[in-house]
Amino acid sequence: MSTYTRRDVVRMFSASSLAALVGARLEHEARADAKPARAKSLVVLWMNGGQSHVDTWDPKPGTPQGGPHKAIKTATPGLSISEHMPELARLSQKLCVVRGLVHKEGNHQRANALLHTSYSPTPTVEHPSLGGWVSKRLGPTPRGLPAFVSLGGPSHSAGFFGVQHGPFVLQKPGGLPQNVTHAPQVDDRRFASRLGLLEQLEADFAARTGDAKVEGRRALTSQAVALMRCPDLPAFDLANVPKATLAAFGDTDFGRGCLVASRLVGAGTRYVEVALDGWDTHVDNFGRTKKLMGTLDAGFSALLRELDQRGLLASTTIALLTDFGRTPRINGNDGRDHHPQASSLVLAGAGIRAGQVHGETDAEGGKVVKGAVTVPSVVATLATVMGLDPGDTAMSPAGRPIALADAGTPVRELLA
Repeated sequence: MSTYTRRDVVRMFSASSLAALVGARLEHEARADAKPARAKSLVVLWMNGGQSHVDTWDPKPGTPQGGPHKAIKTATPGLSISEHMPELARLSQKLCVVRGLVHKEGNHQRANALLHTSYSPTPTVEHPSLGGWVSKRLGPTPRGLPAFVSLGGPSHSAGFFGVQHGPFVLQKPGGLPQNVTHAPQVDDRRFASRLGLLEQLEADFAARTGDAKVEGRRALTSQAVALMRCPDLPAFDLANVPKATLAAFGDTDFGRGCLVASRLVGAGTRYVEVALDGWDTHVDNFGRTKKLMGTLDAGFSALLRELDQRGLLASTTIALLTDFGRTPRINGNDGRDHHPQASSLVLAGAGIRAGQVHGETDAEGGKVVKGAVTVPSVVATLATVMGLDPGDTAMSPAGRPIALADAGTPVRELLA
């Protein structure tokens, strides 16, 4: 049986990683209609469950369905937000609040797919998420970090692009990923020999099957080896971060996710998603949203300040997204139900025209009456700031061209 040195294996896997990187770069550069990127990285803050817009970004105080939360004015004309987000209120000039998102998906799973891909799910094709497009078109990071990272939740897959372009998931942000070092009893030479044998077996199997999924798994193995060797791996680890810094982010899973996101962006990761769960407030909406807003306020505001202080906000776009809004009507359990007819999102950072409110809902927040935007248009806007063409297409396994942002076009009023 052949044996391999560490250098041999690193060379093999580095070669495959380099081929993937060069291919992705050439593919991107060949698109004549691609515009220069405004941002190098995109951070998505995913409010899982359906954030109540009328209790957060679009409050309706004094109305019968307004609820007990008070609204506070900000320095941005026409923008008042919940009293439970005071730090974000102070930073309103860095925010673009969109109060006019409209879609038709009232089911969590379907809405999640729509917001991440710009398509309602269908059994005939598994659409790639925006994170998958970023990974596919822009390629891996130069030093081995994943291009697409999900913190605190599973995010959405890369669909037919394959697992190698899907999210690297950490459910509990703040520590090193599991299994980034080999077992103590396995020295470098033995580990290299095992990887060399794996490469031989996989290459033979791939040649015999010609299956794209096999190639995807091989690429994923290559990425895993690159991550183990990555000098930026400590970006995931908050063990030595000062307590004051952790406290500034709120010292919650979401806050730690925001802090890790800022570190990953600084190290070159292109797409990071941080999830905050719990927004499905059919019961006890007001007690739960108060607590959630405290968590969000600390993490989001600290992320803005951290990126700004490090000079990274000028090259990083932040998007706060959620499944859908919630009903102005308060149900019998002191909760609010699903309401895709109107919801809010928030943008900040590179390429975004901050210090404004876009869109308007009616007096109770149930219907968009001005400046309505669609999900494909939001995805197109985010793709544009990342230098991707929203009309870019990829062939599905069935041979059908699939556009990045469906029929969406960028919302020009949101772009700087």
